Amino acid sequence: MNFASDNTAPVPAEVLAMLGRANQGAAAAYGADALMEQVTARIRDLFEAPKAAVYLVATGTAANALSIATFCPPWGAVFCHRDAHVEADECGAPEFFTGGAKLKLVDGDHARMSPAALAAAIAATGNVGVHNVQKGMLSLTNATEAGAVYTPAQVAGLAAVARAHDLPCHMDGARFANALVAAGCTPAEMTWKAGIDILSFGGTKNGLLGVEAVVLFDPARWPGKAWEFELRRKRGGHLFSKHRYLSAQMLAYLEDGLWLRLARQANAAAARLAAGLAHVEGARLVHPAEANMVFAAFPRAAHRRARDAGYAYYLWPFDQSLEGAEDEALSARLVCSWNTADADVDSLLSVLRG
Repeated sequence: MNFASDNTAPVPAEVLAMLGRANQGAAAAYGADALMEQVTARIRDLFEAPKAAVYLVATGTAANALSIATFCPPWGAVFCHRDAHVEADECGAPEFFTGGAKLKLVDGDHARMSPAALAAAIAATGNVGVHNVQKGMLSLTNATEAGAVYTPAQVAGLAAVARAHDLPCHMDGARFANALVAAGCTPAEMTWKAGIDILSFGGTKNGLLGVEAVVLFDPARWPGKAWEFELRRKRGGHLFSKHRYLSAQMLAYLEDGLWLRLARQANAAAARLAAGLAHVEGARLVHPAEANMVFAAFPRAAHRRARDAGYAYYLWPFDQSLEGAEDEALSARLVCSWNTADADVDSLLSVLRG
């Protein structure tokens, strides 16, 4: 009944079981636990990055803001899409953690920035010396806030524009697993092989209680940045003393491909919902449903039926009203989670059809 967010979903039994096992006896604190060693080894193996530095934090905001702050000085510009999560939904955390860096907003359809728009934004930055913010870094959101996915080729195209100006590249992967299975590629192909330097590797939106990994793929390319991240994590209040409980979640997530199975289930539910909306009178997709989010417009009367039946989702944008003409189309965001069942999707579609 809940299509409001993948944050509303419960936690898979495999994760809770791992937490139970981790809860036995004593364990070293602050990330020195044995489970974290296994997490680091797993992530290095999955991403084909044997020297990667791997850190855990509890929230996506911390992962993004600390990653950006590590690579962008206070006088720098972070190039991101105008609908990127770091711009629209982080309450100024990137600006706060960097000490004042400016987000420079780039256009592109479906919250995917275009290489031409990125090149133009970079070219227009830092041209009057000390009077301007300087070129800082690139930040991509994959999957995007509109439910679209950057392919490895699209990531590489944007990273190449940034690299031409010696800019580091960050990926906000809160829904990285959903993007990955949609693109049908490997984790390495989606990230460092395409030019990404640091990744916020999400877990919370895909079933975990609250843990995200930050992966710096090649610390030797950026001397001192791994240590700087550790210092910023501690100074920012995001280093857990009982770290093993973060490690346990991430280890369970990565074992036996659980993270990919959960993402495939969520994506499949969204695809089923998107296909079914084609049979709802007056409905249309607003953005391509490529991951686990569906953005669609359909008549106000259908929205009222869904709300009366107890279905939760967001009108998108928020400033629309359920009061008005029955046949006027209102747009909405509907998010599927790892535990969204076919029956849940089919029931909602039946209500929307009336």
